[in-house]
Amino acid sequence: MNYPSKTEITVAWGEMDAFGHVNNVVFFRYFESARIEYFRMIMGDNIATDDFTPILANSECAYLRPVYFPDKLVAEAAVTRLGRSSMDMEYRLTSVKQGQVVAQGKAVIVNVDRKTGKGSPLPDELRQKIADLQGQS
Repeated sequence: MNYPSKTEITVAWGEMDAFGHVNNVVFFRYFESARIEYFRMIMGDNIATDDFTPILANSECAYLRPVYFPDKLVAEAAVTRLGRSSMDMEYRLTSVKQGQVVAQGKAVIVNVDRKTGKGSPLPDELRQKIADLQGQS
């Protein structure tokens, strides 16, 4: 899998739960950081435009290993499928301290028309930028 987006995340003490490891909900924030970095790579800082308003429709996580403070994670993201108005993304979180993948995730992102609130076709320019970034041109 080619994960073109990589961002380093510092695990914060406040992300730990009563069991002494990073709370499961926090992994979705890490995935969000990876997703936003991916979009910034293709859209710049203006992620939502008149033609592209990404909405998270589904998200899942496979927890492979617990994460503990202090640590740093490398959060990676890739687009694995482009539909008419949606895309699938996959994520991978790797612990620097453990040297292992600690979680993998998947998401469905839908492009929504701001006026109607319904799915809207992904712009051709966006499709090309994703193909370029994924090395599929």
